[in-house]
Amino acid sequence: MKVAAYQAPLEAIRSLDILDLIRQQIAWCEANEVEMLCCPEAVLGGLADYSNEPMKFAVSVENGQLNQFLAPLASKSVTTIVGFTEIDRGYLFNSAAVFHQGSVVGIYRKNHPFINKSIYKAGDAPPVFTIEGLTFGILICLDSNYEEPARTMVAKGATTLFIPTNNALPEERGGADLVSDARKADIKLAKQNNVHIVRADVVGRSDGFVSYGASEIVGPTGIVLQAALVMTSELLVTTL
Repeated sequence: MKVAAYQAPLEAIRSLDILDLIRQQIAWCEANEVEMLCCPEAVLGGLADYSNEPMKFAVSVENGQLNQFLAPLASKSVTTIVGFTEIDRGYLFNSAAVFHQGSVVGIYRKNHPFINKSIYKAGDAPPVFTIEGLTFGILICLDSNYEEPARTMVAKGATTLFIPTNNALPEERGGADLVSDARKADIKLAKQNNVHIVRADVVGRSDGFVSYGASEIVGPTGIVLQAALVMTSELLVTTL
């Protein structure tokens, strides 16, 4: 199976224009027989922790709102993992949706919100998903630094772990060292669990925030198969 990681421009994720950009990546994937596309953490609207209007892009799954929101991304051949802010019973979750043939078929909620006083409530389940014969798990950003979620997913049959990531930080805190930190974590995770790692990050500068871009694909032996250029929006592709 061919899979892809989209390193999306940071400046675009705080508006619905990002849907057009993701749709362009899906069109390319359709034309090049790529079946799975991983997009960054909170690619729809950005992280609520850093927003003056944290509810602006919050979307419900239960009432079908997310299905309607993602409708422009529907594809017969490409399944897309999309990071978003989920609202459920008054709580916000940092979530990722598995969008398959026009429907949300699964949700993963981030277990470890990035900051101690995050507006997000922590998720508590490590589900796995199977699409077209590929069984996989999702870890959102910081979750990849913890051993237990990945171990549980692999025990359930996951052979690939997708990691939607959003390394955008205020300029005074962000740095290129986050790229090397992510690479070390991915190599360790791949080797410990004998799985492929597919990480998709945001990249660029916007409104005082910066992300250098840590998107990459790592093989089960820890070999980096694809790595995005820093400060560059691009699509990484490999065959599992």
